[in-house]
Amino acid sequence: MLAVSINAAIGRGAILLGLLTCLSGIAITVAGIRKHDLRALKSAPRYAYLAFAAALLAFIMMERALITRDFSMKYVQQVGSRDTPALFNFTAVWSALEGSILLWLLALTGLIAAVARKFRARVGDELLAWAMVVMFVVGLFFFLLSFGPANPFAMGALGVNDGPGPNPLLQNHILVLFHPPILYVGYVGFTVPFAFAMAALITGRVGEGWLLETRRWTLYAWGFLTVGIILGSWWSYEVLGWSGVWAWDPVENASFLPWLTGTAYLHSVLVQERRGMLRVWNLSLVIATFSLTILGTFLTRSGVINSVHAFSAGSVGPWLLTFFAIIVVVAIFLVGRRGDQLRSPGAIDSPLSREGAFLANNVLFSIFAFVVLLGTVFPLIVEALNNRRIVVGEPFFDRMTMPLGLTLLFLMAIAPVLPWRKASQEVLRDRLFWPAWCGVGALALSVIVGADGWASLAAFALGGFAAGAALRQIALASRRQGWRGVVGRANGGMVVHIGVIIIAVAFSASSSYTRTQEFVMKVGETVTFADHTFTFEGLSLESDDVKTSVKAAIRIDGDSVYSPARSKYIKQGMDIGTPSVKTGFVNDLYITLEGNVRTTDTEARIKIFVKPLIMWLWIGGALMALGTVLAAFPGKRRQPTAPVSADSVLTQSTTDEHV
Repeated sequence: MLAVSINAAIGRGAILLGLLTCLSGIAITVAGIRKHDLRALKSAPRYAYLAFAAALLAFIMMERALITRDFSMKYVQQVGSRDTPALFNFTAVWSALEGSILLWLLALTGLIAAVARKFRARVGDELLAWAMVVMFVVGLFFFLLSFGPANPFAMGALGVNDGPGPNPLLQNHILVLFHPPILYVGYVGFTVPFAFAMAALITGRVGEGWLLETRRWTLYAWGFLTVGIILGSWWSYEVLGWSGVWAWDPVENASFLPWLTGTAYLHSVLVQERRGMLRVWNLSLVIATFSLTILGTFLTRSGVINSVHAFSAGSVGPWLLTFFAIIVVVAIFLVGRRGDQLRSPGAIDSPLSREGAFLANNVLFSIFAFVVLLGTVFPLIVEALNNRRIVVGEPFFDRMTMPLGLTLLFLMAIAPVLPWRKASQEVLRDRLFWPAWCGVGALALSVIVGADGWASLAAFALGGFAAGAALRQIALASRRQGWRGVVGRANGGMVVHIGVIIIAVAFSASSSYTRTQEFVMKVGETVTFADHTFTFEGLSLESDDVKTSVKAAIRIDGDSVYSPARSKYIKQGMDIGTPSVKTGFVNDLYITLEGNVRTTDTEARIKIFVKPLIMWLWIGGALMALGTVLAAFPGKRRQPTAPVSADSVLTQSTTDEHV
């Protein structure tokens, strides 16, 4: 019993230490700011390091409890098991509410410590000091959650010597090791630009300084969030057996919302850096992005929604909702207080300019985020007011977001070629000539291969148009600078654009042209579907301590054998289907085993999906990650140009093309 209680005692103590450390960090740093005490300000990084050490120790003790099967702890009783494989026993720490908050804390405090180390030579900077205060406040809140309503180190019932293990869906694919941590880093990464934005509002330094301080932090946060979403889609495709990658599930939407506003911010910030404009937009976007991460946390961890991704009901909901409300109210107050200082010194000279395109981009992304938010929370509002459950499903989201997505593809083609301030007809005609032909070629190719439907054809044509514009920019930069031409924010962004275009085209193809059919097949029978043959060679049984699986052997085109399965998880009593997928560059053959099956059966229900271009979703995601890394490195920079006359626009646009 002594060894059993060590994990909980040390872990609980570490959470308390982190809580007190963040509280002390706030008090000491604020006092140092007020009294201009440099010595006090120099101690702020130490509190950041200590908070990270406390979160790391708590995380290690929880892992130790799971590895050593410490069933005296309530959390281990819920998600631990003596039979769970080592990998999924390790990932069980974030498979339920309390452990997920612990992982969140680890990522958050690690980020705070990294910021403190990065800026340790500038501890006397008031902007940085207030940013540290804001980050300590966020850390304090999550330590409070973990110490109070989401305590992972609570003691459980006496006499328990085994548990059910994690949810079966979280212990049958290796992606569970990568998807949640990467997604969490993306979520908490937006704490840094939010903290600096709030610090800028507090200090009145609302110019471009705070943007420059946080550019790479924001970019990396967005990159991690992007990769986390892509991996989540891959997990859904490989695990859930429905053949799709995105279902507008509320938890999927919770991660997509900050991605939308974060993407708008990354574009909009270029205008402020270049022209000193859109200051209110940028502050609003970065505050909205962070606020939406908290709202998303509420949606996924309060139990207010039903989702395969969501955690069960807990008591953290009111805490998260209150914190979200405080963030919004304080942010609105500070923005209103600095209203005069936030007025932009410049104005948009023409809608046909890069800044005009970025403003349109902001508006579209904001509308997109509003539509997704409305569809996600509207059922909750109706239930709260009328005690009536309604469902807002895929048709609503598809119908509302499709025109927005197509318009954004069009902007992706136009915006990169537009010069700052104003574009002449000659410039547009010259720069859009080849991209337009790429769009025409993409449309012609789509028709030749049999595509139909206006929405899909529009997506393919606009995808070709946008890809042509991005490739043109990369080609111009590479011709001038060699391979270094793809390094830097502008051209790294073009690589990201290509990744987004590939995903948009692949998603449109897979959504519009999926073919599916279900067969009842006898052993030895061969069926033909979509120009492929499928031979059912029988059923087999595999058992271990966790589950019993019935697998079907399906030989495709007389070549390799694929084995969709149905597994009965012994302790949970859950029946889980596992698809088997033959991947290819043109299409995937996605096979599931349906219904209740036994190895003595002489026939089985086999469902076959033909999914076009699915692999390109993952290729597009990899390109987005690569582009994010390239954009983080400094490329060739030019100083902002002085205002130009209309007569000199053409000359300026030629040089601006490479900025």
